[in-house]
Amino acid sequence: MIMQYFQPIIRFFLVLTILVNVSSCSFFEERDETEGWSAQKIYNEAKDHFNSGDYERAIKYYEVLEARYPFERLTQQGQLDVVYAYYRCEEPESAMAAADRFIKQYPRHPFVDYAYYMKGLINFERNISLLDKVFPVDKSQRDTKTEIAAFNDFATLVKLFPQSKYSQDARQRMIFLRNNLAMYEVHVANFYIKRGAYVAAVNRAKNVLEKYQGTPAVPESLVVLAKCYKVMGMNELLQSTMRVFKQNYPSHHGLKEIDALAVVNG
Repeated sequence: MIMQYFQPIIRFFLVLTILVNVSSCSFFEERDETEGWSAQKIYNEAKDHFNSGDYERAIKYYEVLEARYPFERLTQQGQLDVVYAYYRCEEPESAMAAADRFIKQYPRHPFVDYAYYMKGLINFERNISLLDKVFPVDKSQRDTKTEIAAFNDFATLVKLFPQSKYSQDARQRMIFLRNNLAMYEVHVANFYIKRGAYVAAVNRAKNVLEKYQGTPAVPESLVVLAKCYKVMGMNELLQSTMRVFKQNYPSHHGLKEIDALAVVNG
């Protein structure tokens, strides 16, 4: 009987508690400060945060600008700015998606070359960690997937916009990437040599000679070929390789390595 008496009261307080919680949530819900703002005002706010280095805050305003004013001229500039903002926030996937979206939507925009350049830069730095920025690292020994992507991105920029102000930097980065990709082949070839996979090592070295002429990896690939031909007893190929090697790189350190190998296997 006592519980029956208190049940209506308990129900009343439960309903009251729920109403208070709901009203409190509504009362304290964050108000949209950009409500009623013009595209110019939102862009200015985003740009102020962008220029001060507060990229996370800038991204929020740029996203509001794009959602609210998708066809404004300022929104196009904001879409370019947000690519860099994501890049500086170390969000490469979001940065890449923003760049791709801009290129697709505005292929003839006067600043679309910047989007292409940023794609290359994002991929160029994908494998760079905090430790890499402090200690020297040989990037040629790492996985080359993103480096190949970066090279292709920069190559597209240079091809489509040879006079772009970003093309010269892109060309320099392409030289660096090409050297790294060639040296990666040499590292893999030496890995195969250590495991006795001489045919695989020869194929990697030949790949350098066919695809990466003019890179520092070329003499290193000749060293690989000479070592493999020596071990496999392919004397004619060894002699022709050594002839080319000595004619073009007479003071290269690899000559001593090959001589030492010849003593061991002689």
